[in-house]
Amino acid sequence: MPVAGATTPAPQAAPGTERQPGSRGAVLPGLAFCAAGMVVSLVLGWWIPGVSPLLIAIVVGALIANVARLPRVLAPGIAVAAKRILRVGIILLGLTVSLQDIAGLGFEMIAVIVVVVSVGILTTVWIGGLMGVPRAQRLLIACGFSICGAAAVAAMDGVTDSEDEDVATAVGLVVLYGSLMIPVIPLLSGVLGLTEHQAGLWAGGSIHEVAQVVAAGGAIGSAALASAVLVKLTRVVMLAPIMTIVGIRARRSGTAARNGKRPPIVPLFVVGFVLAVLVASSGVVPEPALGALGTLETWCLSMAMFALGLGVKAKELVRVGFKPVLLGAISTVVVATTALGGMLVVT
Repeated sequence: MPVAGATTPAPQAAPGTERQPGSRGAVLPGLAFCAAGMVVSLVLGWWIPGVSPLLIAIVVGALIANVARLPRVLAPGIAVAAKRILRVGIILLGLTVSLQDIAGLGFEMIAVIVVVVSVGILTTVWIGGLMGVPRAQRLLIACGFSICGAAAVAAMDGVTDSEDEDVATAVGLVVLYGSLMIPVIPLLSGVLGLTEHQAGLWAGGSIHEVAQVVAAGGAIGSAALASAVLVKLTRVVMLAPIMTIVGIRARRSGTAARNGKRPPIVPLFVVGFVLAVLVASSGVVPEPALGALGTLETWCLSMAMFALGLGVKAKELVRVGFKPVLLGAISTVVVATTALGGMLVVT
């Protein structure tokens, strides 16, 4: 699911570059700016049927970042939105999926999801190494494409020694390839003669962002949408064990974050995400409260996606070279074909 942000660069710098944003007052302008971006995204979401405000928020942020030079005063608040508010949103995202829902997929489909995430990450990291892509960058791409898109990229940034441009590149590639998958999966599903249910399972198992899965599932049909979202949210749950594994490996290898501290074994927001899933599974939270928390989750993640979008700049994607772009294409194909094969086997 979405995740679910050094040096201070130019005024239009990517979110997350300010690791110590300063006083509370210093973050208010940037937070207000991101809140405004969230409102714009929600409004556009009402006007554009079938498109999630989270996806709109990333695109709007990226458009602004590429046509305007933002004042430096906004940087601290953008950093807070891209990191801390994102983590709140990821925790709340846990309330949207229960263990009962996951179990309803059946053991075989759950196993397929585990295989998809595992194969996607391992293959992307391996091929990226052969291509000479830096380790941190290929890990961000692998997790973003295999788990839950931009939220996974930003979440993984907390346990790796990645640079800010690595995060921005991975987010940009998630937006690029995930958006391309929105029309491709429904089209190929028709060509392959998949049922609506099968197409939904494939969309949920292969597309990067939750918002992009919703768009593709909705284009296929209502039955496909339900299956797609459930499979995708189960992939989101994989964020917890994957981050734990990466954190343990980073500590054993002596890898330090940019602040010189050892990365956490399990970040607190991942613990919060797991607890939220357990709370949703218990049924103790009444439906009205879940609805209100779901709205808050959308607000938080929309603000965070807008902040992450502000770090996506075309000139930066060009500057990093062709290798990460090619790796993103390869990762997309690997995840999609693994999901398709696994889905066909179990259905």
